[in-house]
Amino acid sequence: MPEHMEDDDIDILDERRTRISDVLKEQGDSVLYVYDLGDDWRHEVVLEKILPPPATTVRRVCLSGERHCPPENVGGTSGYEEFLEVIFNPRHEEYEHNVRWAGGPSALTHSVERFQPAEFDAKAVNATLSRMRWPARHRR
Repeated sequence: MPEHMEDDDIDILDERRTRISDVLKEQGDSVLYVYDLGDDWRHEVVLEKILPPPATTVRRVCLSGERHCPPENVGGTSGYEEFLEVIFNPRHEEYEHNVRWAGGPSALTHSVERFQPAEFDAKAVNATLSRMRWPARHRR
């Protein structure tokens, strides 16, 4: 939780102790989620639809999404825009550095093919979700 906020009318919750269902209760409800306060990534999360819970436990699945996530510590929105300008311009002086940073040392030969900002890979997201440990639900 930040020590100060410019906009005093925003409620800030400690997400470690907050269940999303306590905040987003009805279709259309939304929250502003700030990730990495240093880079100031702001995400509007909107509850689009409420589905009935399944009768049995199911694994978490991402059904869809938009855009590729930027590399960590890219410098927020403005840093990401600059990053994109650099990796799509092989003549830029920071090109090799940024491409290696985004995709590793072998990325130079496939830089643009490896990082496509408009792509979203639900299969890769679901592979990551399947490796994550989730808290077990206990029925009462």
